[in-house]
Amino acid sequence: MKHLLSILLMLLTMNAASMNATPTRGKTSVAGFFPLNGSGRIVYNFNQGWRFHLGDAKGAEATTFNDSKWEVVCAPHTVRLEPSEASGGRNYQGVAWYRKRFRMPKDMQGKDATLYFEAIMGKQEIYVNGKLATSHLGGYMPIIINLTQCGVKAGDECIIAVKADNSDDKNYPPGKKQAALDFCYHGGMYRDVWLIGKSPIAITDANEQNSVAGGGAFLHFDNISEKKADVFVNVEVGNKSTATASPTVIVRIKDKGGKVVATMKQKISVAPKSATTATPHTTLRTPHLWSPESPYLYDVEISVVNGGKTVDGGILHMGIRNAEFCGKDGFWLNGKPYHQLIGGNRHQDFAYVGNAVPNSQQWRDAKRLKDAGMTIIRAAHYPQDPAFMDACDELGLFIIVPTPGWQYWNKDPKFGELVHENTRQIIRRDRNHTSVLMWEPILNETRYPEDFALKALDITHEEFPYPGRPVAAADMNSAGVKDNYDVLYGWTDDIGKEGTPENKCIFTREFGEMVDDWYAHNCLNRAARSWGEKPMLTAALSLSDTYGEMFHGQRQFIGGCQWHPFDHQRGYHPDPYYGGIYDAFRQKKYAFEMFRSQDRTQEPMVFVANEMTQFSDEDVVVFSNCDSVRLTQFEGDKVLTLPVVHDAGDKPCAPVVFKGFWNFWKAREYSYKQRNWQRVSLLAEGIKDGKVVCSEKKMPSRRSTKIRLYADEMGRKLTADGSDFIVVVAEITDDNGNVKRLAKDNIMFSIEGEGRIIGDETIFANPRAVEWGSAPILVQATDKPGSITIHARSAFSGVYAPAEATLTIESVAAEMPKCFTDEPSAKTVRTASASAAASQQMTDEERQRTLEEVNRQQMDFGIQ
Repeated sequence: MKHLLSILLMLLTMNAASMNATPTRGKTSVAGFFPLNGSGRIVYNFNQGWRFHLGDAKGAEATTFNDSKWEVVCAPHTVRLEPSEASGGRNYQGVAWYRKRFRMPKDMQGKDATLYFEAIMGKQEIYVNGKLATSHLGGYMPIIINLTQCGVKAGDECIIAVKADNSDDKNYPPGKKQAALDFCYHGGMYRDVWLIGKSPIAITDANEQNSVAGGGAFLHFDNISEKKADVFVNVEVGNKSTATASPTVIVRIKDKGGKVVATMKQKISVAPKSATTATPHTTLRTPHLWSPESPYLYDVEISVVNGGKTVDGGILHMGIRNAEFCGKDGFWLNGKPYHQLIGGNRHQDFAYVGNAVPNSQQWRDAKRLKDAGMTIIRAAHYPQDPAFMDACDELGLFIIVPTPGWQYWNKDPKFGELVHENTRQIIRRDRNHTSVLMWEPILNETRYPEDFALKALDITHEEFPYPGRPVAAADMNSAGVKDNYDVLYGWTDDIGKEGTPENKCIFTREFGEMVDDWYAHNCLNRAARSWGEKPMLTAALSLSDTYGEMFHGQRQFIGGCQWHPFDHQRGYHPDPYYGGIYDAFRQKKYAFEMFRSQDRTQEPMVFVANEMTQFSDEDVVVFSNCDSVRLTQFEGDKVLTLPVVHDAGDKPCAPVVFKGFWNFWKAREYSYKQRNWQRVSLLAEGIKDGKVVCSEKKMPSRRSTKIRLYADEMGRKLTADGSDFIVVVAEITDDNGNVKRLAKDNIMFSIEGEGRIIGDETIFANPRAVEWGSAPILVQATDKPGSITIHARSAFSGVYAPAEATLTIESVAAEMPKCFTDEPSAKTVRTASASAAASQQMTDEERQRTLEEVNRQQMDFGIQ
């Protein structure tokens, strides 16, 4: 009997542990916290039910304004859908309005209610029931509106009006005219909006409190080793009531399996209309240390208990790691020398939707970069979405977080003050992210005065005054940087030069660019996916060469970030940036396989960069992270094994080139004369320790007969929240499933169920032209979970048109309740008026002068 009871108890314990295991993975953080059940804090998804108008609308802030003809949209939202090629200042720039009616939920009774806008592009005015609540400058940081202070109570009808303007304005960062920018200010309410209800006694918000190194919750550490780690959890509790409160702050640290490994309690006294900081701390024995290879996260549950009742709380993800920059000895992680930090820069825009990228795609972008073998991301050139930051913590990507800025300095002192204020807000927002390795508190590629750089450095110390703080990084040629900053942006050949400090690590912020004509922007590394095999292979090999430059053989040089892993829109050039290892829809290029092949610690891989078409090169290039590659032509006609060259002073895995291995005329003999087309193939086998550990077989595609559909889920389901979307790709294949890379067709998509297609023929989204064998679309969920069936057919049917395809996917319920009144509109395409487009034109002289300025600035900072 005792034995049976023991087994039963064990099963119950295991079940409880499994129910508690990693409860926040895959969840969405709100204002810095993951929701904690039973905490007393209420969070509503406030994205839906916004009425939208492109352009200015006189009197739109008034409660009596008639917006009945306005489109109803859902945030994250872009003011206008753009074609996938919309560079060169073609994106909408100007005023847009949002208005939302809602009733304050009844469970907000007794709560302090705030609206939390994660970001709105440009400059904004926000009105509550017709009255201006706040004005804000800048498009990348949160905006917080206290609705309770605006007189809104539970059960009240309320109208929020937002005027957003993303037009040029030199008075706040980045400040530079968009026609001279290397990226776009896509307008709109492009990140999430939350309605948050907190008790009068609750954890404060760090940016709302606006105190140096204070407010909210602040994780920091000391004495980190494999044996122990001292953990400190500063928690500021505010009291908005009229009486002194004596709450207890309880902190529970849970491991990955949901087991409580530490509990801390501290009782504090908080006077009315003030705040007090609790400082509980503990020592964890044999902690799991975080690294890109093992991104272990604890859950830190913070509860505020007052009068025996939990009144507020939330969960933080906590990774414990010790990063040290040791000059000539290089970068050390968790007490050991770390290999090169190799990664990429990341702009936030996506095909069609600009910056309005939902949380699932933020996570997928991080996963795509991780899958490419990257260990560090430099945000370009502004702070990223909180969901992207969460994903970097979870997946194991270091990140460099910059203040907004690019090639522009305004001598008005207010401009520099706004830059510094942005930096403070960024640190307060992102200081708890394990992934943050460096702050970039200066303006990218900009000549600024020395006192500005030194003040920026001081802010990083003031706002993070504890051991293990993220370091400050800046270009070594900028004023005040070389002698004062922690990490210097430079190149391998800067090491050993006169004037280069030996006690500072060197990092390349942007590698990979091979511009041979700056005005035209002809580049070896830039190849649109649609250009096909030869251009993509040239780009991949070019990036392979510059990748090798990151391995210098000296520890002082610690790595670099490629510019840029995703194709993206630019302001100063009519062509999008085509140097990505993914295109704007996140379809892979050959360069992705090159990057992936450089990580020898990951799963063995082999990729044949040859499509075996009539135009393919006779030399067959194979990317692999194995010891050697065996290539077999035409099922045994020719077999050759070549080594994968591993060079400690160059790229870890050099591309393997099999000279003369693709012979179109030999293939034609088999397929045309002998009718033995099945024999025409290339088989690549990766060999490690003398054994075949991976393989890839390629065959040339025959006639186009089918359409194949797949959803690029990457392990994340489509969420039925009204804004989430997923990329669905239609591929043209032959009878055997080989993609017909040279197919030319137009695919017409239709949809049934709880979804909609983003865009239509006005932006060339549907029908979509087939490029390099595929045609992607964006499928957006409604706010109801259920089945979504996508149909794809040739836009022009015929006897021999590729057979149409159908794919059904399921959307899942959203995790948080929603608060809205107006139902969304079916049509979501927005076009600019002729006057709006005309206002963005420049004269030939202005255009030339602007481009020359950008060119000088880039040359000034040694962009290669």
